[in-house]
This record gives sequence, C-alpha cells and structure tokens, in this order.
Amino acid sequence: MPDSNNIPDRRILFIPHALAVTVPVGEIGYACHPARLLTPALGSCVGVAIWDPLLRTGALSHVMLPSLGDGLSAQDSKYATFAIPQMIERMVENGSPRRRLQAKIAGGAAMFSRDTGVASIGDRNVEEVKRQLVLMHVALLAEDTGQRHARTIELVLDTGILLVHSHHNGTREI
Repeated sequence: MPDSNNIPDRRILFIPHALAVTVPVGEIGYACHPARLLTPALGSCVGVAIWDPLLRTGALSHVMLPSLGDGLSAQDSKYATFAIPQMIERMVENGSPRRRLQAKIAGGAAMFSRDTGVASIGDRNVEEVKRQLVLMHVALLAEDTGQRHARTIELVLDTGILLVHSHHNGTREI
C-alpha cells in the first residue's frame, strides 16, 4: 500500500481550453468564439472581461494600477484609466455596439498584511475599474473581488461565463 505522504497532490484548479489566449499582466487580449481569454495570477490586479453576446467576441485585460496618479493619464494598458476605454473602443470598432457590451470583473485582493486601514491597491483598482465602466456606459453584470486570495480567470466567449479559479474557492462561474 502506498504511503499517503508520498502521493502527489492531484487537485487541478482547471484545465485550460485548447484555444485559450493568455493575457499577460498589464496587457489586453481580444478573441472570438471558439477561443477563450485567460489571465492568471490576479492578486491586487483586476481582470476586466468585456463580452458581446451576439458576436460572441470579447476583450480581457489584466489591470495593475488604477491610474498614473494625480489626474495624469498614461497610454499604457496596465492602468484602468487607459485599458478600459481602449478595450471598449476596439470592441466598438469591430462591430459591437456599446449598448450590447457586458462586463465582469475579478481580483482586487488585499494580498499583503499592510493592506489595512486605508484602501488597499486592490480596493483602489476595483473602484477605478468600476468608475471607468460607468463612464463608458458598459453594464457590470458580476464581480468576484476583494478578500485575500489570488485568482485566475477565463472568459468563455460562447456563453459569456467568467470562470474564476482560486485555491481558496475552487472554480466559480460568474
């Protein structure tokens, strides 16, 4: 009988779809069904998924920071103030009316013990992402944000389901 201490951990959070497009930190990805969009390791960062249910196309960003600060704006997709308008503009340019776009977000965790009292970077990221979605008139349908655990997300472009994978909660659909 094998020793249970030597049996490898066989838990798998998820098996990526064969046509998954991985979006790195601070970047934006675009795809259409049957592909999926995936971004790993969202700690205080926020994953923003925008989906068109008719065309079954989407955009996914891995936002690192709310903005450059002090009202300044950089043309860099790691900032929410740039990434979200850029995502929406690209979706509209490719035939998706803004009124049809739907958003879901995940991440924005308080990953460090010093993230207490004053709003953590995760909280500020979530706040700015939501503000940008309101400014761009895109409905936020669901979110899995906050707490103290990292997430990996996967946007299923056929259905608009956002799979949220975490060691803490397993896999959730939002």
